[in-house]
Amino acid sequence: MRPLVLAALVALASAPASVSAEPIAAPEPEPRPLGLDIRRAQLPNGLRVVLAVDPTSPTVAVDVVYDVGARNEVPGRSGFAHLFEHMMFQGSSRVPRGEHFRLVTAHGGTLNGTTSSDRTNYFELLPRSELPLALWLEADRMKSLDISQSNFENQRQVVKEEYRMRIENRPYAPANIELQATVFEGHFPYSHATIGTMADLDSASLDWVRAFHNSYYAPNNAVLAIAGDIDPDETLRLVRQIFGDAKPVANVPKYPGGTVPEQTAERQRTVNDPHAKLPAVFYGWAAPASRQREHYALELAAMALGDGESSRLYRKLVREQSQALEVDVSLWGHRGPDMFEIDVKLAASGSLARVQSVVEEEIDSLARNGPTPAELTKLRQRIKHGFLFGLQSNYARAQQLAEFELYWGDATLLRSELGHYLTVSADDIRRAVASTLTKARRSRIEVRPRTEGAVQ
Repeated sequence: MRPLVLAALVALASAPASVSAEPIAAPEPEPRPLGLDIRRAQLPNGLRVVLAVDPTSPTVAVDVVYDVGARNEVPGRSGFAHLFEHMMFQGSSRVPRGEHFRLVTAHGGTLNGTTSSDRTNYFELLPRSELPLALWLEADRMKSLDISQSNFENQRQVVKEEYRMRIENRPYAPANIELQATVFEGHFPYSHATIGTMADLDSASLDWVRAFHNSYYAPNNAVLAIAGDIDPDETLRLVRQIFGDAKPVANVPKYPGGTVPEQTAERQRTVNDPHAKLPAVFYGWAAPASRQREHYALELAAMALGDGESSRLYRKLVREQSQALEVDVSLWGHRGPDMFEIDVKLAASGSLARVQSVVEEEIDSLARNGPTPAELTKLRQRIKHGFLFGLQSNYARAQQLAEFELYWGDATLLRSELGHYLTVSADDIRRAVASTLTKARRSRIEVRPRTEGAVQ
């Protein structure tokens, strides 16, 4: 049986638009809000609760999202949010180390945690009968995490090994970090990698780690989202019973905010990567924050340039000219200042000059003319399908709802989110590309393979 949300999305998505012969594709009608059953509440201790009811699926997803990520860190203490992604599984007052995993998997569930620049989340997906277990486990570590010296040292070494595997020994990863630092130069919240640096991990003290935890990991700095086959009244009663005595913090540190300094000339760097087999070039531009009108337009522009084998850059660089093996175009999705990124990994016979020429030609074409009517129709269909399937699972809905509540203050905004994409016009895309993807605002990282060396 299809989940209820899938049926609702299918029913509410507008019919596919036909390809127009007009210079600009006709705008789609404003779609009706999605029929998601969303309930919101807040406990006296500040914990925000979002419930999404779907009686057609016999599972339940629990997602606790804390309003702390890499953007909340300060120079010299990077990587702390990611470190706590690991620390939160090291035991609490009533759950020994490793027991959280054992209990969830023994009851037919899965679990994990993730960290980004904007938040840290912890989730469980379980049979609906095991909802009390998931809530109890999350509440216990919210209230009484075991931040001991032994746990801290153990997880510091785990994260350092992760850094070696994911950054130092992974092809092209150092270049991606260099691109982030270059695009957000002068704006620390988004200029550093979520995993932090080896130097900051080495210098971290237990007192610093405890202070970081005491500042952010509290009910009044979190959202609890639950999606699946639940009785909303009974679920809210359970949440109040289990989380109600979690103590809030008096003053959550205020996010410093700020803007990315205006860039007036292209920035170029070279990274010598001994693990890369072939050259590559990464481009990045500072972009508006998510959910702004220009950001929606840039998301469609990214799809036109690099989403799938029929996209402009893939078609020209990979299929027609054999200049590249891979092309990827995306925005990072930050709630604050964002980044538009184009990555091209060259073929053995590829020419860096030719790749750059094609990239510039296609950006210029979008900036002058926007997408063709056929492209815009295709983009709208891909947006519909991606949005639909992106909400199909209970966990995906819980995560999206939690982030909308945390980032934008209202989970029900998700109901109308699809409409913001479908009403983007070809002219919106043209203007966004023309104003954002300029050469003067561009950062460019060239990757040289199999040569030892540092960033130049």
